[in-house]
Amino acid sequence: MSGTRSDGELLRAVAGEGDRRAFEELYRRYAPWLTARLRGRCADPGVVDDVVQETFLAVWRGSARYRADGDVAGWLWRIGSRRLIDVLRGDGARGRLRQALGRLRHREEVSAEERVLAGVEHGDLAGALVRLSPELRAVLQATVVDGLTTREAAVLLGIPPGTVKTRAMRARKQLREALA
Repeated sequence: MSGTRSDGELLRAVAGEGDRRAFEELYRRYAPWLTARLRGRCADPGVVDDVVQETFLAVWRGSARYRADGDVAGWLWRIGSRRLIDVLRGDGARGRLRQALGRLRHREEVSAEERVLAGVEHGDLAGALVRLSPELRAVLQATVVDGLTTREAAVLLGIPPGTVKTRAMRARKQLREALA
């Protein structure tokens, strides 16, 4: 039998025991792949290297939580792509929400995003978001908070673009109702 541990075993060892060897093995296994993927989004190798380091630092520190039922590569990609977006925009989640809202200012009706932003500032956001299904929250995270296009969100979430659009519409409707 081979001494190679599965991704899940490595992550459990890192999270539970702070196993440095497991972490190093996970890094060797995925850092080159993550670097190549991120370089497809950013031409600056220094930024990409920093994002890869920050991604694995989040894994080591335990600030990124892995659910045992998911794909490790996809999980690392979500962490890395979100960190890259943060670096490229130089802004936090609230700034990204404001940018999204700025694009919607021409509307007469108050958008769900504006209500979410108001909820962030007045404490209603947690209650409104917790009532959304995980699928709807994931689409909001990808499209509104992370600022991904529908196509990018579809790739990230592993669902068709039409499903992203439908879920985004449902999430906005439910947020409007919850924050009204």
